[in-house]
Amino acid sequence: WAACPVPAMDNGSCCAIEGDPISQVMPPLLVLAFVLGVLGNGLALCGFCFHVKTWKPSTIYLFNLAVADFLLMVCLPFRTDYYRRHRRWAFGDVCCRLVLFMLAMNRAGSIVFLTVVAVDRYFKVVHPHHAVNAISRRTAAGIVCALWASVLVGTVHLLLGSRLCVHEGAASCESFIMESANGWHDIMFQLEFFLPLAIILFCSVRIVGRLRQRQQLARQSRMRRATWFILVVVVVFVTGYLPSVSARLYFLWTVPASACDASVHLALHVTLSLTYINSMLDPLLYYFSSPSFPKFYSKLKIRSLRPKWPGPSKTQGPEEMPTSNLCGEGCANMANSFQSRCDAQWDLHTC
Repeated sequence: WAACPVPAMDNGSCCAIEGDPISQVMPPLLVLAFVLGVLGNGLALCGFCFHVKTWKPSTIYLFNLAVADFLLMVCLPFRTDYYRRHRRWAFGDVCCRLVLFMLAMNRAGSIVFLTVVAVDRYFKVVHPHHAVNAISRRTAAGIVCALWASVLVGTVHLLLGSRLCVHEGAASCESFIMESANGWHDIMFQLEFFLPLAIILFCSVRIVGRLRQRQQLARQSRMRRATWFILVVVVVFVTGYLPSVSARLYFLWTVPASACDASVHLALHVTLSLTYINSMLDPLLYYFSSPSFPKFYSKLKIRSLRPKWPGPSKTQGPEEMPTSNLCGEGCANMANSFQSRCDAQWDLHTC
């Protein structure tokens, strides 16, 4: 993605969209993605840190996916403010570079770890005896570090030059130029979608085919969970990234005629926001990744629905009281009542 330096773009090559419908559509989408994304990925990180007892390589990959998604969500308030101000950046050049770098790095990291998770499930289901399934946690951590390093190398250029684009005294902050093609950066934008998509689809087809071949194996709950997991991976990935890639391809096919077309700009920005919504949907993967997460979410639900009183409740029904308490209090009441009746009798021997 190529940005426009301040001196080069002060000549009106940044399009001014009359009415700016982008500023009306984008803030609600980003606020929704931020609230649900921070909540979902925050709970997922809590589940990883405090509930998961056994860390396997697959758990390490999912944890890093959650980290990438959460860090991406943290940057969305800055973009929301940017669109609310009609695409006028108010935080300076350094902050612009940092926010765009964080968005690009964590978006790429989310794609990479989503792909790694799909490959990991492929080997576990299709090749259960492969040596890949026996790697240690240290090896998995090394793989994670190498992947983060490659993502960093691919996105660090966003920190090296100005990302502000000045038009009529107002500065916009964009990671790539909407008004023209960006050469190699556009190639990478397409490649980082189609290559992982091919890998994920290959893994999905092989997993489903293997489970259909072994009907008895398909009945096992673990295998059914693996099937649902890989299908959710495909749906989340395609839903999040295909619209933006398609919109960018359409723009490149029709440029320069569509360079300042308001509808094309709106489609590009809205579909790019769907890549953020993809990070909001990723917590669905954790639900199908392990039986621990449904239990964790169920505990959170029960705790949130449980009424909170400072002391023992006086209106607590018998069905909510522990069995031992019911028995103890019932027996004590019966004994006290019986003793009172006995004391009231003239002849205690009749008791």
